[in-house]
Amino acid sequence: MRAKQPSRDQLTLSEILNALSDPVRIEIVQSIAGVGEQPCNQCGIDMPKSSLSHHFKVLREAGVIATRVEGTRLINSVRSADLNARFPGLLNAILKAARQ
Repeated sequence: MRAKQPSRDQLTLSEILNALSDPVRIEIVQSIAGVGEQPCNQCGIDMPKSSLSHHFKVLREAGVIATRVEGTRLINSVRSADLNARFPGLLNAILKAARQ
């Protein structure tokens, strides 16, 4: 399985901001950023699996997170290096604002 994820040069500000406009998706990104990498089922958000999968898909397709397959699990990480290369400071500013 190969998850659809844009390359660094395909990241767009509008897609990233759209993906991060939802409070659930911000919470997912904060959770992953706090631990570095984690499977989808360990983000600590109580909602149906189908809804959670949708949020992960939106984040992945916007380029906010990267997903890799490890056996039968999908492991997610925040694409901090790519995001900071394209939009310096954006991710940190958004996560800081969300914490306040």
